[in-house]
Amino acid sequence: MSKDLDLLQGTWRVAALEMDGEAMPAVMLGEARVVIEGSRFASTGMGTVYEGTLELDASASPARLDMKFDQGPEKGNTNLGIYQVDGDSWKLCLATRGSVRPAAFTSPPGSGIALQTLVRGRAPKARQVKSMAEREAPSGPATEFEGEWRMLSGVMDGKAMDASAVEWVKRVTRGNQTAVLAGPQTMLKVEFTFDPSASPPTIDYVNLAGANKGKRQQGIYRFAGGVLTVCVAPPGGARPDEFASAPGDGRTLTAWQRATN
Repeated sequence: MSKDLDLLQGTWRVAALEMDGEAMPAVMLGEARVVIEGSRFASTGMGTVYEGTLELDASASPARLDMKFDQGPEKGNTNLGIYQVDGDSWKLCLATRGSVRPAAFTSPPGSGIALQTLVRGRAPKARQVKSMAEREAPSGPATEFEGEWRMLSGVMDGKAMDASAVEWVKRVTRGNQTAVLAGPQTMLKVEFTFDPSASPPTIDYVNLAGANKGKRQQGIYRFAGGVLTVCVAPPGGARPDEFASAPGDGRTLTAWQRATN
């Protein structure tokens, strides 16, 4: 085992994440972790797991890292990156698409580069991670929300997401569970119920993982012209009565279009 790989052994918490020049709010990082055991890694967050192997080249300047995914949504893909490890701090810069390795620890808009800062954390509880079969099993009958959706726009607490960050985000629904993924991280995983007979139609979440695990959120939704729009209050907040998100209200307003192959 190389010296740097030896230094990386253990559990690391994602303390900061920047994608395409857009810093992700700390609340969206949830319980994101990267666990290194030997040459294998498992990146976990909000109930979704990405697994694979690491290849390091510490002789390069900056040091190089290849993440080869063999389990999870990125199975079969390789992310080229650079890294820097200093005691209990690990800086990781990855190209999440394409074959050009980052040259510096930056995440320019439109680059497809993720810049992460990780700090050493405690090991997860035993048997916390479910098997792939358990993670991918549908949790109920398919609904009109079923499938994969790409984000068209997002507003959080009145602040619009940068367009270069929006293109990273997708929504995946199976049965009565939905996950929202931004690049290599799962930002939201919920079980939902909905009432299309309400005006406007309502959708309610129960968070399945992360800092809000077990908490409920109330929302509204609409389908129009092939676009799904969802407006959700923060945990404990009153159900929105319009599709809007203003500073201080804690609401998330997102628009989605069904992905095509």
